[in-house]
Amino acid sequence: MPSFDVPEVDFTRYSNRQLAGVPLAVLALALLVLAAWYVLNGTPVSLGLEFTGGTELTIHATSAQAASQDAVRQAFSTPASAVRSIPSRPDTYVATFSSGADASALQSQARSAGYEVASTTSTSATFGAQSQRFALLGLLGSFVGMAIIVFVLFRTAVPSGAVVLSAFGDIAIPVALMNVFGIELSLGTVAALLMLIGYSVDSDILLTNHVLRRSGSFYESVDRAMKTGVTMTVTSLVAMAVMAVVAYAFGIELLTSIGLVLVFGLATDLMNTYMLNLSLLRWYKFEGVSR
Repeated sequence: MPSFDVPEVDFTRYSNRQLAGVPLAVLALALLVLAAWYVLNGTPVSLGLEFTGGTELTIHATSAQAASQDAVRQAFSTPASAVRSIPSRPDTYVATFSSGADASALQSQARSAGYEVASTTSTSATFGAQSQRFALLGLLGSFVGMAIIVFVLFRTAVPSGAVVLSAFGDIAIPVALMNVFGIELSLGTVAALLMLIGYSVDSDILLTNHVLRRSGSFYESVDRAMKTGVTMTVTSLVAMAVMAVVAYAFGIELLTSIGLVLVFGLATDLMNTYMLNLSLLRWYKFEGVSR
């Protein structure tokens, strides 16, 4: 596999505490954000329509007077929980209403106020709660399954724990950033988080396997792993960033959200793999229980 010309990093300049300190501090901050969000909103991350239930109307303003978010809010007797514009589609807005709102009545009110209804999406609260449970079980099951495979593969607590801890950070930090950037948890972003589990484990296993099972010194093994691992991660990160930009330009909100979540996760993976995981492996090889 071709690789970037990744410069060799002199990790001997940094102690294990210095290397691990940055990713652990970022992880602690992310967990604090998730905890605060849970206290304020009842969930650690904002939930999308698929998980809360409700009705979403995409409408187009036919007059200049109606072309504003405030005008959209005033057009309905039922208050909208959110109104947002679509940058790539002038005078087009998406209004979201909580579960229990009558979709037919909302459409009639929109037309009466001078809007064209482009599309309507409705999800019942019961179905949303069921989808929420399935998504949570899917994420939890995937993570637990990954952890079991890692422990079976390496059969040693410290290297296996380092991979699992890095993977946990690769999920927790992007979820916290979703709250910061206003990205809701939807079926699409759940899929992105599931993809991140695979991405993060891939690079961490690559590094751990080179250090524990390949010939050469510790730093030679790290350098070989970085040439391949950084190539894979940066290539994927750039591809996802391009997808997010193009999707945003064309007003495809789902792909924009998926692309941003993957960019957050892949950037986090670079930090966790080559700072946190590496420091734990170095401690294990030179100072820990393997001595």
